[in-house]
Amino acid sequence: MAAVTPYLLVENLTKSVGSKVLFSNISFAVNKGQRIALIARNGIGKSTLLDILMGKTDYDEGKITWRNDLKVRYLPQHITVDSLENAASGYSLEVKGEDFKKLSGGQQKKLLLQHVLDDEPDIVLLDEPTNHLDLDTVVWLEEYLRNRTTRGEKALTILMVTHDRYFLDNVCTDIFELDEHNLYTYHGNYAYYIEKRADRLEAQQAEVEKARNLYRTELEWMRRMPQARAHKAQYRIDNFYELEKKAKQQHQEADVRLSVKSGYIGNKIFEAKDVCKAFISPSTGEEKVILSHFNYVFSRYEKLGIIGNNGTGKSTFIKLLLGEVEADSGTWDIGSTVRFGYYAQTGLKFDEGKKVIDIVRDIAEVVDLGGGEKMTASQFLQMFLFSPSQQYDFVGKLSGGERQRLHLCTVLMRSPNFLILDEPTNDLDIPTLNVLEEYLKNFRGCLIVISHDRYFMDRVVDHIFVFHGQGKVQDFPGNYTQYRLEKEASPKPLPEGKGLQGEKIEAKGTKTKIEQKRRLSFKEKKELEELETRMPALEEEKATLEALLSGGATLPDEIARVSKRYQTVQEELDMAEMRWLELSEIAE
Repeated sequence: MAAVTPYLLVENLTKSVGSKVLFSNISFAVNKGQRIALIARNGIGKSTLLDILMGKTDYDEGKITWRNDLKVRYLPQHITVDSLENAASGYSLEVKGEDFKKLSGGQQKKLLLQHVLDDEPDIVLLDEPTNHLDLDTVVWLEEYLRNRTTRGEKALTILMVTHDRYFLDNVCTDIFELDEHNLYTYHGNYAYYIEKRADRLEAQQAEVEKARNLYRTELEWMRRMPQARAHKAQYRIDNFYELEKKAKQQHQEADVRLSVKSGYIGNKIFEAKDVCKAFISPSTGEEKVILSHFNYVFSRYEKLGIIGNNGTGKSTFIKLLLGEVEADSGTWDIGSTVRFGYYAQTGLKFDEGKKVIDIVRDIAEVVDLGGGEKMTASQFLQMFLFSPSQQYDFVGKLSGGERQRLHLCTVLMRSPNFLILDEPTNDLDIPTLNVLEEYLKNFRGCLIVISHDRYFMDRVVDHIFVFHGQGKVQDFPGNYTQYRLEKEASPKPLPEGKGLQGEKIEAKGTKTKIEQKRRLSFKEKKELEELETRMPALEEEKATLEALLSGGATLPDEIARVSKRYQTVQEELDMAEMRWLELSEIAE
């Protein structure tokens, strides 16, 4: 039986950028029908590898062989006008030049995806295909790529870079991981990869430990009677240096240890009162309604997710709250203790000629972490995986994901108590996302997040606003998956007037039009559970502080610090007790 020729064969490929080795002597094959995801930390070379395969970037050594009769199409990560010519390789596109520039990032991505896929390729290379897409389009693309057949034969062959974990689980048949200059292959989806990667790292660590034990024995031999070593077997000396290299291996996990503390935030967060906002479309002359008589009271420690199709007003909502866009009518009443931290979808426009360390030092030489803890700008950057040597690199050398990580660093170092994150998952690698999610779950402040990443939303928010367009905003008491399941179970259009527009809210979830006794909402139940855990902890800390203050042996400087903390704890406990009483009355 004749061997099947792979669509793509890569042999002993090596690529370096300056003194940095991205990957060394990696080999792999892509066969017909495979749906492969390429996973790696930011800056390791995922996009570079795709560019190399498409002939857009050179490489140091190796061999790349494509099967001759293939139709190959490529969707790059960053969309430009040039993408119009390159993505479809001559396929006629209706939108050109200046018209293309006027489209939003999501509209540009949709357009190019449509033409790349409609061209019926044998294999597609996709670099972050879900970035900037709304959730409905992401779900559609997931289904399309999983079920699409080419010429009535096997499924479309795909090699893609993505960090969308649900997408990886539902679409991929194989995972390729770039790590420590090597490439590892896993024949399964993302869940399978996580399990087998843990096994690989455990086995690798066992090998390193074994090498370290043998190294200690060989080191003793090398140190004994140096003058006699010349008479020893040369192969043993050569092996010693190879053993030394292996014994000193240490796998570097990409953990961003976000231990930044939020500033104190009071009971009053913000209240939206009868807010209206609309635009006149310059192209059609039609009115586009963003908010229509919108009313809402935002609660302490609330974690809100915002979803909706592109163009329904999600980012405009955030800009209205921040005061960057003025409402047509109505008001936003912001609490005096609120300190916003805004992570913008477009990122920050860093000076390409500045060093990474100078970007942070321009904000603060020393970062106050709260509770008396402080950290230098350099130490703070190391929390975000910028090594001491990389901190002195110019910003222009950073990858897209590394720039986003730097942007996140500049937001959190100001210790905000109300985080607003607009598409924070774009360009961030999976290890960074995992740790960011853990930080946000434990964040003692308020959060609003706009994201198309379903996994991310499921982990960090307790309810969602669904922007349906033309001013219709629905408040759903649950995460994205719960919303999707309910929508699929009962796919009914949103009734006129349903949602938040036009409904005066006196307190969270309490409408003046509803007179009968109501039940706790999903997020209020969660808040009550948190309070019942938090109040005993505050009581315990209060008792400890009282003991310190009455002990008599405490130094003057320490007394001042403890007194300040005692006052804060007492205030938090008072507010927690008041809120617990409010919720308990409703729950009865």
